[in-house]
Amino acid sequence: MYAITIPEPGGPDALVWAEVPDPVPGEGEVLVEVVAGGVNRADLLQRQGHYPPPPGASDYPGLECSGRIAALGPGVSGWTVGDEVCALLAGGGYAEKVVVPAGQLLPVPSGVDLVTAAALPEVTATVWSNVFMIAHLRPGETLLAHGGSSGIGTMAIQLAKAVGARVAVTAGSAEKLAACRELGADTLIDYHEQDFVEEVRRATDGAGADVILDIVGAKYLARNVSALATNGRLAIIGLQGGAKAELNLGALLAKRGAVMATSLRSRPLAEKASIVAAVREHVWPLVESGRVRPIVDRTVPMSQAAEAHRLLEESGHVGKVLLTV
Repeated sequence: MYAITIPEPGGPDALVWAEVPDPVPGEGEVLVEVVAGGVNRADLLQRQGHYPPPPGASDYPGLECSGRIAALGPGVSGWTVGDEVCALLAGGGYAEKVVVPAGQLLPVPSGVDLVTAAALPEVTATVWSNVFMIAHLRPGETLLAHGGSSGIGTMAIQLAKAVGARVAVTAGSAEKLAACRELGADTLIDYHEQDFVEEVRRATDGAGADVILDIVGAKYLARNVSALATNGRLAIIGLQGGAKAELNLGALLAKRGAVMATSLRSRPLAEKASIVAAVREHVWPLVESGRVRPIVDRTVPMSQAAEAHRLLEESGHVGKVLLTV
């Protein structure tokens, strides 16, 4: 088969479409013939040499895919060869074939085509696990989602609105904020022009955000704590603004707040399977009803993955960029 390899870390041109051995499914795994794969910022970090795959995972980038089951490993039940699926991966999605633990498979939701389904696994698992399973967003509460026009952000808006929450978002242009508004965001904040702490306080009559989903990290830590409501929960899932910052514990204590930081890729298989099962139970019905939909900016041939990485680095997209085989 062919896959995107990274012979040496570097810029987008470090991605090389090369012939590699076919993977073989082991105990509890399935082999998927890939139709499409999602592009995530974690892939850019891996390409640069900053985010190696966890032990035992494929060396090829790619944290989600869609396709058809080509073979079943020993001990797999509930799936058959030919099933159309999408999958959460620890790596290997930038390839014609990938081995997936059966617990990380999802059926393609009705009403979603097979290519578009590749936009779902990573964002739904990330948002559901952080915003709902960990931070426990409730109806009537306010979610602040940084990067509202990203793949994560566009899914967070829709899921929060679906459960009856209010949503504030930050984004870097009027066009991106307009896209967030179309998805249901209530408060639109241009981070180039506005202070999100002030805007969130204004939108909530001074209360603040009950849950903040943050992809920035250190640069926003102090301001995120300021923006929290009493008993607020800050979920940090990215470090685009750095990894180290001072935390005023007095300010956090005054809010009776919580700061949580999580990653999905390195979690044990059982934890990932639990998250995927929760996504299938709670999110898939919303997708199939049309209340929540994957947002795809564009598709790029997988052999031209460098172009897709450049698109993400330019940050001009809304929603997901997909690679197609």
